[in-house]
Amino acid sequence: MRLALVIAALAAAGIALSLTGNPYAMRVATTALMYAGLALSWNVIGGYTGYPSFATAAFFGVGAYTGAIMQNAGLPVWQAWLAAPLVSAALAAAIGFAILRLRGHYFAVGSLVIPEVLREIVNSASITGGGMGLNLPVVRLSIQQQGSLFLAAMGIITVAALIMTLRIDRGRLGIAFRCIEQNEAAAVMIGVNATLYKVVAFTLSGLLAGAVGGVYANWINYIDPSDAFDVLISVKPIVMVLLGGAGTVYGPLLGAGLFVLLEEVIWRNFLTVHTGILGLIIVLLILFLPQGAARLSPLALINTLMRKRAGGEGVS
Repeated sequence: MRLALVIAALAAAGIALSLTGNPYAMRVATTALMYAGLALSWNVIGGYTGYPSFATAAFFGVGAYTGAIMQNAGLPVWQAWLAAPLVSAALAAAIGFAILRLRGHYFAVGSLVIPEVLREIVNSASITGGGMGLNLPVVRLSIQQQGSLFLAAMGIITVAALIMTLRIDRGRLGIAFRCIEQNEAAAVMIGVNATLYKVVAFTLSGLLAGAVGGVYANWINYIDPSDAFDVLISVKPIVMVLLGGAGTVYGPLLGAGLFVLLEEVIWRNFLTVHTGILGLIIVLLILFLPQGAARLSPLALINTLMRKRAGGEGVS
């Protein structure tokens, strides 16, 4: 029921923005949905399994370049958008079997290297345009129609990611992921194939990041290695998930919304020092709200009080 309400709210907001045609509002909304998709992507591997991945930028960039190369080769935009997440997922699965044998900070450092390696490969390949980057074919629509198209595309990705997260949260995958997150050694002892489930989580994360990257490339009409594989694309989703609540269904959405709100308000009012102020606020929020803002929702508070009450009755 809650999922249906969230989807309906997103659809209504998207339609309202498309009808008003306000370019600034549509840009902010598209950015928020893009961030939400990336946050939900990271939440699968980082929130549910507890593996601090910094590889989001790698799969985002691969998705962006896959879409761009295919469109420049003559494929329709919708086919390129479908291919982008598939290529990213295949790469994530291949890398996952190797890198997910590492744990803790070793995995974090190893995952951080992946975008840099791919950046260098793309930077020296002729098919990707090298350091000059690639221009994408312009979508033959009016400015307002283009805005509506990219808003809808990012919205569809976010809704699909939300549905996938809900299925994970309530299914066997979620149980296996949480077992790994809590105690991987114990999970293996009770029969959980930890390596397989970690690769599945990494692959699903890459799938979603690649989908966002494919649409993003068309949204800005031009990509280059430094933009597509920017380290901030790996860092921002982590911050959003921590703001909203790691390992929750709706936490990444809330975190993405809070992050965009902070980013826009601070950027408009403190242009010269906005990065430092934004970083300070995020650090304070994470320090004083370690479980995320999702834990402050009325439903979460009621559930917490009920559990405490049940625990007190059990003791007495």
